[in-house]
Amino acid sequence: MALASGPAVDGLITADWMHQKSGVHYRIYAEDRKAWLSFERPNDPAVRGRRQLPYYIGSGRRGRTYLFALDGFLFESPVNWYTGRHVWDMAPGFVDASLIPMNLPVFTGCLHCHVSGMQPPIQGTQNRYPVPPFSQAGVGCERCHGPGAEHAKGGAIVNPAKLDPAGRDEVCMQCHLEGKAAIEQPGRHLYDYQPGQQLSEYIHYFVFADQQRSLGAVSQVEALAQSVCKKKSGDTMSCTTCHDPHSEPSAAERVSYYRQKCLACHGAKLGSRHHPEQPDCTSCHMPASLSTDVAHTDVTDHRILRRPSVSLQLLQDANTKHDLPRLVRFPDMKTDEDVRDLALAWDSLVNKGMTAAAPETEKLFRMAIKKSPDDPALLSAMGYSAQRKGEPDRARELYRKALAADPSLIDASANLAVIEAGSGHLREAVRLWEEAFERAPGQSSIGMNIARAFCGAGQVDRARDYVLRVLEFNPDLTEAKNLFQRLNGPDPKCD
Repeated sequence: MALASGPAVDGLITADWMHQKSGVHYRIYAEDRKAWLSFERPNDPAVRGRRQLPYYIGSGRRGRTYLFALDGFLFESPVNWYTGRHVWDMAPGFVDASLIPMNLPVFTGCLHCHVSGMQPPIQGTQNRYPVPPFSQAGVGCERCHGPGAEHAKGGAIVNPAKLDPAGRDEVCMQCHLEGKAAIEQPGRHLYDYQPGQQLSEYIHYFVFADQQRSLGAVSQVEALAQSVCKKKSGDTMSCTTCHDPHSEPSAAERVSYYRQKCLACHGAKLGSRHHPEQPDCTSCHMPASLSTDVAHTDVTDHRILRRPSVSLQLLQDANTKHDLPRLVRFPDMKTDEDVRDLALAWDSLVNKGMTAAAPETEKLFRMAIKKSPDDPALLSAMGYSAQRKGEPDRARELYRKALAADPSLIDASANLAVIEAGSGHLREAVRLWEEAFERAPGQSSIGMNIARAFCGAGQVDRARDYVLRVLEFNPDLTEAKNLFQRLNGPDPKCD
């Protein structure tokens, strides 16, 4: 954990690699005591450049990525190092990309779990952080033990082992659980949570209850809850039953270390007669399998299965079912009493492609808005749903109410602008787009909408400025490159 982040030049993993599907050559290298990322497509002179890499994320055990800043906005490198396969490849979700994803924003959920003393993004932005964005590299003491100011004066700190079982487990949950959806509570953020507090006051996690779950890169807590070991042991078993947060066994010690953890519960007698020729319990009962959400990454199966080969087949069969599963709060595994959170959780799945859940989401929306008529997150989500269904007037009303409650909602502003432009209110649309684009210049679609609006008004110079701004953050965007060429020709013209 101490190596989860740091200055990029520390232990820099260099790269000199060509991504075949996009035809882009990437290099990561050191120069003048700084780390750099360069990119170029040999047959496309418009696509070449470099970014300074001030920070790395990832200890290197699974992999590593690098971060760069542009105008104070923090982005993730488009290429990652994957330790398990010993390869460079594109960032998760972009392995098959044909264009360079140079505008991957660094969200708080990622940064919070890899650094200490994270500074929240500047108000109204997604990924513009103060400089530096965190005060300490890696995961420090305060992540598990709470603020250290009083301890420095001789006071006590939080000892997770002395918390009630729920509070103890939540210290690990804050970074080792993603679930199917995670809904922050109104006015709260995960990064505000401190050990000893109730995590549920800041965020609610949702999982599918009626089927075995796939193994994601950050699913350890959820997987452990499915294990027979945990179910029979109850609150006496936790992550720290097997893991010491302060140390890790060496490669030579690993097998005997974890075997003793198993035998502490199952007894030495079982160890003497249950496959004594195979001392590595984890190789059979906690095998590594490929993560379902991060390419080239193996995940240790914390379900601690008795017969993993059979269970993996059941897992595959369960994940091919088309019935709508039951979405429940984790860890209590009960349907959430707060219909607002359940509605937002289902909506997040719809937006990820689970369109079969749309009717259920709409039903929950109608219930939730009666209880929370002024909730900006709920209003914005309902606005987008109405916009998708072709109900612009309803969507406009919802977006306006959402922005009245929280003017910083970037997506609500950008989506409302689309509706206003479609209704002929171009000046209002441009105003909304410009405000949103200033706070999220990595969202290329917003910048392109502004450029097209100025093109339509015959303001070629302003259109060109916005296309250039889009290309600054997303230099390989085809539509932006094409429009820039047309605007720079001897007879400048728009689409």
